[in-house]
Amino acid sequence: MDAAVHTFSMTDTETVDAPVLVLGLGNILLQDEGVGVAVVERLQRRYRVPDEVELLDGGTSGMSLLEDMRNREHVIVVDAVRTGKPPGTEVVLTGEEVPAFLCNKVSPHQLALSDVLANLTLMNESPHHVTVVGMEPLSLETHLGLSEMVADRLQALTETVIEHIKAAGYEVEQLDPEAWKMNVSLMTEA
Repeated sequence: MDAAVHTFSMTDTETVDAPVLVLGLGNILLQDEGVGVAVVERLQRRYRVPDEVELLDGGTSGMSLLEDMRNREHVIVVDAVRTGKPPGTEVVLTGEEVPAFLCNKVSPHQLALSDVLANLTLMNESPHHVTVVGMEPLSLETHLGLSEMVADRLQALTETVIEHIKAAGYEVEQLDPEAWKMNVSLMTEA
């Protein structure tokens, strides 16, 4: 995907960069906490997404995500989630499940995401749909890179995100594996 910014008109007074935002959240220095960032990196390296879908490494950003999320048709948040299920379990939350989940304040960026969504609602600029696609972490120890368990499940989590992009009406094309070698990633593979 090229880095150019594309603007799509929503109404006469509103514009948004792309209707769909895939937002990878997490701290890559805390092992599995970086799974959301790893999924976005994998999408950037291995797939071609249309201009109507923006892939964003949100890291541990807080209120600075306000502009990135405003007036989107669909925001797909990818993150490590703690719901009490076994490590490596995939979790998908939609609709009213999202604010309820964010109220648990599992990590600082989830608190910030809750604040961003609340502010966007007050400004009447909230995304029309928000989906959280996540995975229960095995380890949140200080370590660059995912645990083996989460790394082994990274492709399945990526495919779940792709399913949600397709459900929003956009096709995703897998690149030739030879092209993957051109891009180096700290989180997933060399």
